[in-house]
Amino acid sequence: MVDVAGKANTHRVAVAEGRIEMQPATLALIEAGTANKGDVLGIARIAGIQAAKKTSDLIPLCHPLALTRVAVEFSLNRSAPGASAAVTCAATVETVGQTGVEMEALTAVQVALLTIYDMCKAVDRGMVITGVRVLEKQGGKSGHFIAK
Repeated sequence: MVDVAGKANTHRVAVAEGRIEMQPATLALIEAGTANKGDVLGIARIAGIQAAKKTSDLIPLCHPLALTRVAVEFSLNRSAPGASAAVTCAATVETVGQTGVEMEALTAVQVALLTIYDMCKAVDRGMVITGVRVLEKQGGKSGHFIAK
């Protein structure tokens, strides 16, 4: 791992997002709460939070961090006729520490989206996870980053 002992503790925040594209009927199941496996977005939110907390167990050389906040939010994107529908996931992760939380935010988004896939794959195996990226990073020596 990278030695961060000489770095100052600062408030650090990262926001990541991604989306899962699906058939409109699949989004309707999610929205209605009638998927066979239960509350898709509620379970995906918990999965994303757990993933952020376990990032150092999943990513080699990633520092274990004491997270002070993890928020996972979803927005439903209904489609025009003939187009894909989607669920967008945004994760905000915060800590006070010597290293950033971008990996935790990205992991939260990926696992939340994978959970949606898992819970809906029986009705839509063609779902596509796309656009996972860091939107914003604050704190530390590198300052404030906002994606364009």
